[in-house]
Amino acid sequence: MDDPAFWHRLQFAFTITYHYLFPQLTMGLAPFLVWWRWKALRGGGERYAEAARFWGRIFGINFAVGVVTGIPMEFQFGTNWSEFSKHSGGVIGQTLAMEGMFAFFMESAFVGAMVWGERRLGPTKHFIATALTGLGSWLSAYFILVTNAFMQHPVGHAVTPEGNLVIADFAAYLLNPWAFVLFAHNQMAAIVTGAFVVAAVGAYYALRGEHAEQARLYIEWGAGIGLAAAVLVAFPTGDVQAKFVARYQEVSLAAMEGRFESGTEAQLNIIGQPNVKMRRLDNAIALPGMLSFLAFGTFHSNVRGLGAFPQDEWPTNIELLYYSFHIMAGLGTLFIGLMALVNLQRFRGRLMTTPLLLWALMLSFPFPFIANTAGWMTAELGRQPWLIFGLFRTAAGYSDAVSQGDALFTLIGFAGLYAAVGLLYLFMVGREVLHGPAHAEGASLYTEVIRG
Repeated sequence: MDDPAFWHRLQFAFTITYHYLFPQLTMGLAPFLVWWRWKALRGGGERYAEAARFWGRIFGINFAVGVVTGIPMEFQFGTNWSEFSKHSGGVIGQTLAMEGMFAFFMESAFVGAMVWGERRLGPTKHFIATALTGLGSWLSAYFILVTNAFMQHPVGHAVTPEGNLVIADFAAYLLNPWAFVLFAHNQMAAIVTGAFVVAAVGAYYALRGEHAEQARLYIEWGAGIGLAAAVLVAFPTGDVQAKFVARYQEVSLAAMEGRFESGTEAQLNIIGQPNVKMRRLDNAIALPGMLSFLAFGTFHSNVRGLGAFPQDEWPTNIELLYYSFHIMAGLGTLFIGLMALVNLQRFRGRLMTTPLLLWALMLSFPFPFIANTAGWMTAELGRQPWLIFGLFRTAAGYSDAVSQGDALFTLIGFAGLYAAVGLLYLFMVGREVLHGPAHAEGASLYTEVIRG
């Protein structure tokens, strides 16, 4: 591969994809922890405190590994993407700094108190520490997603005489409508991940006949919240984001759907293989008119195909973009179906006597991670060939001083290091799961205080 940008892109794609495996789970677990701590504080019983205690330890492990894997990305802005940083650092540097100074410091300051400070702090202060930890994780996501939203839909900026970007309207930048939609969609997807993991552990304990009360609690809340979040990922958050893409990134929508020709009553492609060379979608199974309706609100709306745009503005990997989008959408649909079935059997009182469904629930936990990864690949591949859509091309953003060999060598190093970190992570989380939600030193603290 003679394109220097390819290796820089591949390295950043690898590090950020690996890193995001961990924050999505911490963000997804945060609402569970806050709710369970609140229920325990309000007299809901020791079982809620025990659940929060167990999942708080999992949260802490995820947070630590997320920090370790996230730090290299900050350096890559200077080492691999210095031209991009020089050009747009006056804008994106603001929210990245705010994320570090406000949100990350809040989360990191209180996570230790949440994991280890239960007895010392007491129920009320410990609940506050848990709430602030969760708030920090979600606030961190917002600042980072504002940065990404600017790259997708740049607003609130100006261009200096030297050609660099600066903030002209901070409120417009911070309150970018794309950021609101992206944040809502992303956080619902993170909750799906957290819910599936919680429910999967509950199913594991149920199948083993261990920790019966906790198993039921995990399945009950994981399946209930998981169904609600999976529906919200699709509608309205996913629907609104798709409409934003249709309005502001028409070429991306065309590539996501493998659409090469323009026209009304555009079909929604369920499956097919994009043939870029021949400019067609092979073996398509489609719903007539549905793309026009979903994108613009009427079946007779015109949806432009890739042929309506200059080829140098097409996404650089249409095939991968197409498959990423359809994997995300397909898995999201399956999530709704599985969680609906689990909840139906739960309400009928038959879930615990349906081993096949418990096995499906237990084995399903990796798929939200895959769906989230495919979703982010869709967003980032769809933006290409731009780093900042319509303003700054990817080919102009990488560092000339870092050779292709340097980028490949450090990529191999990251792969080896992250493999070791991943094995350590699996060992630590596996040990917690095998140990189970055992009563810790302060297990009866909530009950004692409430009764007292």
